[in-house]
Amino acid sequence: MRTMNLQLPDADATAELGAALARAFPGAASACVVLHLRGELGAGKTACARGLLRALGVASQIRSPTYTLMEIHPTSAAVCVHVDLYRLRGGADLEGLGLRDYLSPGHLILIEWPERGEASVPAADLAVTLTDAGAGRSALLQGFGAVGEAWLRNLASDSKLVPYLPNLT
Repeated sequence: MRTMNLQLPDADATAELGAALARAFPGAASACVVLHLRGELGAGKTACARGLLRALGVASQIRSPTYTLMEIHPTSAAVCVHVDLYRLRGGADLEGLGLRDYLSPGHLILIEWPERGEASVPAADLAVTLTDAGAGRSALLQGFGAVGEAWLRNLASDSKLVPYLPNLT
């Protein structure tokens, strides 16, 4: 597992993290790629997802899937499936969404509140955990397997993230 820590001073920085995730996206041509977005209410999960989707070319309105549970956004990089599991009571509720229909190559699955889906949630290639850090947010990124680690390697070379790395002055 590979990790990266970032300090995000405001909502714009959270959206920039999403855009950086899009720039670093390793592609989904050979496998479905899964991104977990974790954090308390208001931590910036949807802002991060919107930044990623905008940077992948979604020009239409990007609604939070809190009430619809799932929104589909076709892009040139992948079909993006944005899921919000906040209102689920457990893994059994996830079965009715039809998420398994999208677990194939060519898809990027963004899952907010993955812990609400329990064991029914597909494993993450990359997990982003956002937490309060004073006026801003702290982001812990964890890459799992070859895809997640490649995604983090790509992110590490993104010069637009340098201001958010806590160990640099």
